[in-house]
Amino acid sequence: MLQSIEGVYKNGNIQLLELPSDVSESRVIVTFLEPEKYQIQKQIMRFGMFFGHKQSTENDFKITEFHRDTEDSLDWL
Repeated sequence: MLQSIEGVYKNGNIQLLELPSDVSESRVIVTFLEPEKYQIQKQIMRFGMFFGHKQSTENDFKITEFHRDTEDSLDWL
């Protein structure tokens, strides 16, 4: 069975963005896609990062917390 999983090649290493299902060892074929014209950097919300009259509150952070998806069949710890 063939599976396609997205990943990133950087400094001679390939980092998979997800783990393949039911595969512990296998041969692979790597295809390099056209590089993106711009790179999106990860942004982290932090307390007080938004300027203006209203500041971030503790409740804002609780809203943005990750709560696992019980239907995704991933073994979240």
